[in-house]
Formats: sequence, structure tokens, C-alpha cells
Amino acid sequence: MLSRLAAHLVPFFGRLTVTADPGARIEPGTIIVANHTSLADPALVLAALRRRLGAEPVLLAAAGLWRVPGLGRALSRDGYVPVHRGTAHASAALDRAAVALASGRPVLLYAEGRIPPRSEASEAPPEEFRTGLARLAGATGATVVPVGQAGARRITSGGTVKQIAGVLTAPLRRPCLHVHIGAPLRLPEDVPAATALAHGAVTEAWRTAATALGESAAGTPVAAPPGPGRAGGVRRVRGRGRRRAGA
Repeated sequence: MLSRLAAHLVPFFGRLTVTADPGARIEPGTIIVANHTSLADPALVLAALRRRLGAEPVLLAAAGLWRVPGLGRALSRDGYVPVHRGTAHASAALDRAAVALASGRPVLLYAEGRIPPRSEASEAPPEEFRTGLARLAGATGATVVPVGQAGARRITSGGTVKQIAGVLTAPLRRPCLHVHIGAPLRLPEDVPAATALAHGAVTEAWRTAATALGESAAGTPVAAPPGPGRAGGVRRVRGRGRRRAGA
């Protein structure tokens, strides 16, 4: 339901365009990983995935959203997974995500684990990834689809007052927004290498999206994350078969 709602509401707040790599697809049990820049970007990504590929993924989101009246019930109804960051329950989100993947549902997560603490609305490359994505992919054998979004901070960013003002004025401004969907890939079993490679793939997808909006940050060199087997270790998925867990 929330994916459909996002698809209807996002055009009211901005002008969304979507591109995809050749062969981009969301198969059952796929992990989708996107860059996180704003409270608005989950709606952009959900709308883009539904528009371009007809996908309605389970979203891993901050547990605090479940305390918002009415929203928590809607999130639970769609099977979304609360993430209790910084607590002993944080790892439980990956267990629930694995169950969703096993049932054939795609799962959308944000490997940065937070919105960057910046006040300006301009774009910046994705921050360092946490290891949850690599561990989930390794445990389930799921393919990973990198997604880059740009423009969400034009809707809302910065402190509370600025965020509210951005949302209220967005329907008048209707900023340009762009989402780019990458081709599915397999991550190596080594967690640091897998994390670095996934970060690189999302960064490239983000760069494509930011370039589409004419963002100057798209041309900024990004330091290579540590870890062996950098870009050459990404295995793009050519067939439709899935790797079994532990393979």
C-alpha cells in the first residue's frame, strides 16, 4: 500500500524521473540498497521502483517511525521491519529481513544507517556503509540491486524548521528528483570486500542520478573504500538463477 501511496504522492512534491541500467530487474528475494540523504528519499525510491519495475519491497526503517500515530500500523501492515539502532535488538531486523527474502519479497535497506548530519540541500556521495547488508546477502544468497537517488534533500533537509518549510513549499517549487536503478550483482563472501563493493555500486548509481540533476558533487572523486577485490570483484548477474545461501 505504501509503495502505491508514494507513487501517487511524490509527483505532487516534485518532478521525478527514473533511469535504469540495461538488465536492471527486481527478482523475488532481492536485496535493494539505496543511498540515504533525507526523510523524503524512501518515498522517492519506493515510487521509482514501482513505476519502473513494478516492485513493492519490504522496507527496513528506523523504529521511531512506528511511534507515529497511524503510520506504525500502516508500516506493520505492509510487512516493514523496524530497526532499533544502537540497541541489542538491532540485529533482529536482519533476521526478519531474511524471513521476508525467503518468502520471495524484495527488501529495501539503507546501508549507511543514518541520514548525514548536513544542513545544506546539495548532494554528496554516500557515507561509509555498515556491514549489515553484506551479512544479510551472505546469509541468504540474495542478489543485490544498487539504487542511487538525488534531489530528496531539495524537498526536506537540515533542522526541524527547515524540514517542515521544505515539505510545505515543495508542491509550489516542485524540485527535480531522479532515481537510478543499477543492474543486479552478487557480492563476495568476504564481508569487508562485499561492503566496499556494494558502496561503490551505490555510489555509481547515485552519481548517475546526481548528474541527471546537474549536481556539481557528481563530479567529485570518491575515495575507494578499504577492502580487497574492489570494482573487479563485483559479479553482475546475467542469468535468472539465485545462489543458495552459503554457496
